[in-house]
Amino acid sequence: MRSVKNGRYYVGSTNDVCRRFDEHNSGKVSYTRNTRPWILMVFIQCENIKEAQSSEYKLKKYKRRDILEKVIGDKMFPWTFSTRTQNN
Repeated sequence: MRSVKNGRYYVGSTNDVCRRFDEHNSGKVSYTRNTRPWILMVFIQCENIKEAQSSEYKLKKYKRRDILEKVIGDKMFPWTFSTRTQNN
């Protein structure tokens, strides 16, 4: 997600994207409350919540805006990019 207010990104994982997005925009999440409204930039489906949480953790470890923007543009995680391009 990206904050309309300050342009910062938020990366998260959930088993219900619509519910969680609504929680962020309605102010129910303290971490994102003061930077509302939020725009959902990309949703990347994972096999299960464990994989989603692992991917969230890996992505947050990069701590780089350019990596996040590449993920948004490519709609895939950077560690799967080379695998998918080799298979095509």
